[in-house]
Amino acid sequence: MDLDLIFVLGCIITAFAIPAIVSAFSDNPTPRYPALIILIGVVMVGYAISERPGAFTFEALPDVFMRVIGRYIG
Repeated sequence: MDLDLIFVLGCIITAFAIPAIVSAFSDNPTPRYPALIILIGVVMVGYAISERPGAFTFEALPDVFMRVIGRYIG
């Protein structure tokens, strides 16, 4: 699998899990599944960063997202 795709999917998974973990904390059950989803997303991002250090900087994030979107949609 492409490292750019792994990075983007990890970011999206983590971003979508944040409202779920906030909701779980406010309703007072144990946030097992949202925490697991965030862990999966963070591991995906960490793997992509460790395989290609320096490629995923804050300045390059829009380019990485557009490259992945362009590759798989267009």
